[in-house]
Amino acid sequence: MMSNYGESHLEIEEANAISGLCGIDVTKKKKISLATLLTGLVSLSVALTLTILLLASYHSNKQSLFDTRFALNHSTAAKMSQSVDSLFKSMRAGLKYTGAYISVNHLSNEQELHKQLELLRLSGNFFNSIAVVDETGLVRSVAPSSVGTVGQHIATEATKEALASRKPYISKPYISATGRLIVFMSEPLYDKDGVYRGFIGGSLYLQENNILNMMFGKHNVDSDGSYFYVVSSNGHLLFHPDKSRIDADISTNPAVQKVLRGESGYDEVTNSQGITFLAGYSPVPENGWGVIVQSPISVVYAELDRYIRTILFYTLAPFVVLMITAIWLARRLASPFVSLANLAGKLGRGERIVLPDIKHHWNREADLLTQTITLALNDLQKQTDQLTQAAMTDSLTGLTNRRTFESIMTQWTEKQQPFALIMMDIDRFKSINDTYGHQAGDEVLKHLARILTSSVRSNDVCCRYGGEEFVVLLPYTSAPEALITAERVRTAFETRENPLGIPLTVSSGIAHYPSHAESAEMLFQRADHALYQAKEAGKNRTIVAD
Repeated sequence: MMSNYGESHLEIEEANAISGLCGIDVTKKKKISLATLLTGLVSLSVALTLTILLLASYHSNKQSLFDTRFALNHSTAAKMSQSVDSLFKSMRAGLKYTGAYISVNHLSNEQELHKQLELLRLSGNFFNSIAVVDETGLVRSVAPSSVGTVGQHIATEATKEALASRKPYISKPYISATGRLIVFMSEPLYDKDGVYRGFIGGSLYLQENNILNMMFGKHNVDSDGSYFYVVSSNGHLLFHPDKSRIDADISTNPAVQKVLRGESGYDEVTNSQGITFLAGYSPVPENGWGVIVQSPISVVYAELDRYIRTILFYTLAPFVVLMITAIWLARRLASPFVSLANLAGKLGRGERIVLPDIKHHWNREADLLTQTITLALNDLQKQTDQLTQAAMTDSLTGLTNRRTFESIMTQWTEKQQPFALIMMDIDRFKSINDTYGHQAGDEVLKHLARILTSSVRSNDVCCRYGGEEFVVLLPYTSAPEALITAERVRTAFETRENPLGIPLTVSSGIAHYPSHAESAEMLFQRADHALYQAKEAGKNRTIVAD
């Protein structure tokens, strides 16, 4: 009797100790056994773990997919705007060349005029029609002849404005004398004595086949619903997959407003039909137009749904098996769950888990369970470490950040491993931010980061130290060798085409461990002083520490 009472009393105390974590008073609810309580706790823990993992994965991948789609659309818009810009430069060059030729040699020869216009129209295939108008506003020649305006005086405001301006001109979309919706471009004509003789102008028929259709194709809608369009400087559609929308005024669109202000970037916008898009946009410098590439936001959510379904497909069965196994083992042995519950509690509080050594239990089932859960938590810890590693990367440039740089340099100096340190600073970067805006400054930073990664070895460490300062660590590299690398980067940054299209330079300072300093802190100071000397000496140069 005493033995049975002792065992019963012991069971109640043990249940109270464990269930006290959950606020359950077992002395009042004696019908809840320890095995049942542990079964419920294990089941709830597994379910919550799965839910937390799914939610964390969902939000993480959602942001990643948004960023990827924004970057892709912005990159596509930038490339397309460059193409349109190059196209219009070629169109203007064609008009200017032909205009210079006919104004000097054949301005009074109507047959030769028509021949040169046809030659320009067919050889470049830039314009739907080309015309020469004299200084009185009389149409002297038109190609093709089917336009039928030869001998008539110009009637539209755009052509009159082009005639009066006596300089290169490009119109906003308007209805021509032939009833077409067009964009008109012109170049002034001056004879050999410098007398103004009118203009040569080319027209794009926006609602018919034109050079934009030829360049981008008749169908620019991807299978996922992504497409692009081109707007004029007043926010009217010039090119769109739906031709019926050509000339529609969409100037209230936030992305259109930004691109017409000359901004390049990306944004989340909602169109007139209430559909939300992830849009990337870029202006066309030559004519003030804008290119917008956009994808329905539903595309991202569809990808997220597929991702979550895939995770569930691969993880649900293991989690179900794990839950059943845990319940089965919980009814036979309670002690292993105490230590596991402690670990789960730390995990729930966001504390870092220090996994204990796997201890073998006398019970075979408990032993297997302990090893399985420990291995699972070890995998989770590895994933956490990977996320920590991602946090040590600069989000703007993709280079390592200051924390990683300082850690690596400390490790190398502690091991007394020779290496060179290059400190770089973009010259007059504050002026770039003040003049072009911080977004343009960000593009310059990313431009230098790309040059850095393409100019160094695979085992070199490129880091954005802060602001416009960059640092490169070159293991087992002498100061003269580091100078060659720094000069290669400086020359590339100065000569390569950059996002702003203006001259950009960078100054650098170099220090070598251990010849210039015996500690990481002193080495950094020596390189920083060399950088200061490069700035003081006139910038755009590299100086090695004394």
